Amino acid sequence: MEIEIMMFWLSSIYIGPIWALMWFAPKHDFTKKFVGNIRLTVLPLCIPYAIVAIPEIPNILLTLGSEMPTPDLIIEFFSDDKVVILGWLHFLAFDILAGRYIWLRMVACDRPIYVSTPVLILGMMVAPLGFLIGILATQEYSELLPFTVES
Repeated sequence: MEIEIMMFWLSSIYIGPIWALMWFAPKHDFTKKFVGNIRLTVLPLCIPYAIVAIPEIPNILLTLGSEMPTPDLIIEFFSDDKVVILGWLHFLAFDILAGRYIWLRMVACDRPIYVSTPVLILGMMVAPLGFLIGILATQEYSELLPFTVES
């Protein structure tokens, strides 16, 4: 279990500065260079995930591939501490992936920090909700209409 704990802390600490840059310096050149580079933001989180996931692949495939997942099956599956940490590493990697995408959209749409920061905080805490709000906050109103408005 020691390697899983180490991967947990490595990943959990690694994401802090990434989120801080997106929240508090979204348009700074360093943020654009660092967070804008997927190899520096997302890929390093895939390595700890792979270290924990690879030994668990037979268990994952057997458990989730042999029958339709049910709430009881998922609860039992996540009763293993290694699987819980694997789930956490999964959350971290995909929260950063989704958050980075929303950050890119916020910067491209020139949204002010008082809009981008709360949305990105939601993206970190409740990623699907933050992602949805981020998409909506970066939509042009004409894109939301089911028809084209001619001028």
